[in-house]
Amino acid sequence: MKILKLFYLLFFALFTSICSAQKQTIISKEDNFGKTYYGFDSFNNYYYSENNTFNKIGSSGSYNYKNISLGKISSIEIINPLMLVLFYEDFNTVVFLDNQLNEIERINFSNIDSTLIITKVGLAGQNKLWIYNQVSQRLLLFDTLNKTYKELPIPIENPILHTQSDFNNFYWVDELYNFYKCDFFGKIELLSNLPAFDKIQIIDEKSLLFSKKNQLFLLNTSTKSISEIQIVEKSFENFYYKDQFLAIFTLQQISNYKIKIH
Repeated sequence: MKILKLFYLLFFALFTSICSAQKQTIISKEDNFGKTYYGFDSFNNYYYSENNTFNKIGSSGSYNYKNISLGKISSIEIINPLMLVLFYEDFNTVVFLDNQLNEIERINFSNIDSTLIITKVGLAGQNKLWIYNQVSQRLLLFDTLNKTYKELPIPIENPILHTQSDFNNFYWVDELYNFYKCDFFGKIELLSNLPAFDKIQIIDEKSLLFSKKNQLFLLNTSTKSISEIQIVEKSFENFYYKDQFLAIFTLQQISNYKIKIH
């Protein structure tokens, strides 16, 4: 507990730094020990999986959730820390968890409609989910209260490499590295064509972070400019940016930076 408290004191410390191939300051480190990290929320809780168990650790304690019957976790949505979404693609099922990782509800899409074979899930506003139906190759807005859905009219032509969502928009990058946005009303917009990447995080429609060969870059889709973010890590497994904090996850540790990308 003393190590954990020290970590959070360091995390909250004020440092000044600037991104895009200029200087930034590392503010804290924590042992990783092979966990798969997904990111952190506005309350400074970290989320990771280990042995197919979903975990949350923060100043209020640690929690975990495991469901052997649903198999491997395919994706996790942490944009709403009070309503976490776990997707189990092998069983066509999503599970909703509260902030202590208690199961609130699970939805098996096969029980609702046998033509729904879901491969992508994202949290939307107004008690909705963004879901991608592999059968129709269309994006749907699923009403979690009424268990009904609205299929958007335009199919997605190419296989999807990456998806992200916020409460108003669903973003995706296809195998041709085309970057799209779909809003809550079903309007689809091509935002940019991206360079090849290993991993990517969509900050918003104008800003993206991506890694390539253990280098981290910031891309501005408006100006088409790409700037390298200088970090001390020579290799890393993942990264996550939120509220001017950047976490770099390696196999051994987490390094946290205070940076500004806008």
